[in-house]
Amino acid sequence: MLSPLVDAAEKGLDLVPALLSIVQHLGFDSFMYAIANYHLRPDNQERMYVFTTLPVEWVMRYDQQAYVECDPRVLYSFQSALPLVWDQASERGRNPRTDVYLEDAAANGVGSGIAFSVYAGFPARTLVALNSANYAIDDARRQHIMKNLGDIVLLGQFFHELFVKGVIEKGIAPLSQGAPLSARERQCLQLAANGMTSADIGGKLGIAERTVNFHFSNMFSKLGVLNRHEAIARGTAQGIVRPGA
Repeated sequence: MLSPLVDAAEKGLDLVPALLSIVQHLGFDSFMYAIANYHLRPDNQERMYVFTTLPVEWVMRYDQQAYVECDPRVLYSFQSALPLVWDQASERGRNPRTDVYLEDAAANGVGSGIAFSVYAGFPARTLVALNSANYAIDDARRQHIMKNLGDIVLLGQFFHELFVKGVIEKGIAPLSQGAPLSARERQCLQLAANGMTSADIGGKLGIAERTVNFHFSNMFSKLGVLNRHEAIARGTAQGIVRPGA
C-alpha cells in the first residue's frame, strides 16, 4: 500500500498524488502532518513544519484565526498518544470557540476523521490527521476505521520518516517562512518582548502554556529564526514589536 509513496519520495516526485491515493483507499479525503522539532544549534527552540493536501486558503485561515487553540485534535494530542476518532457530534459542546472551529472546518472539508501522534527519534512533537468531509461517523464507519487502524498509523509513521529525511535533515525551510504573523502571534511576541514567560502569557491570554509555545514554534518558522531572542529582534526590526508597548 505504501510503495507508491516511498517510490515517489525516492525519485523526488510530488508526494501528493500517491499520498491522496492511499488516503482515499483508507476511506478519507485529505491528509495533514505537523511537526515541531528542534534545530541542531544549542540555543534553538522549536520550529513548526506543516504538510497537508488541504487547500492553502484553509491552511491560511486556520493559522490567522489561531484555531490551534481550540482544535480538539491538537488539544487531545497534548494529553494522549492514542488515536482520536472524532466527528462533529463527539466534539461539539465543549466550548464556544471549538464549536466555531468545527463549523468552519466542516465547511472546508474537515468534518470528521482520525488524529494521532507518531514516534519521533529526536526531540519533536508530531500530529498526523486523516480527514473526511462527512460530518458523522456511524458504527459501520467506525468499524471500518478500526479495521484499517494499523495501516493508518503505519502511513503516519512512514510519512514522518520520509519528511524528516527529505526536508528536515536537508535543512529545507518550512513552507510558512515569510508568511505574516497572526494577531495572536503578534500578541505573544509583544508580551515576550515585555519580559513575560510562556506561563505568564498563557495566564494573561487565558490559554495553556503549551499552546503559547505552539504559537512561538509557528512564529519562529515564519520569521526564519531559531529562538525567542531572535524573534524579538526580528519583530522589532520589522515594526511588529513596539518597545515599551
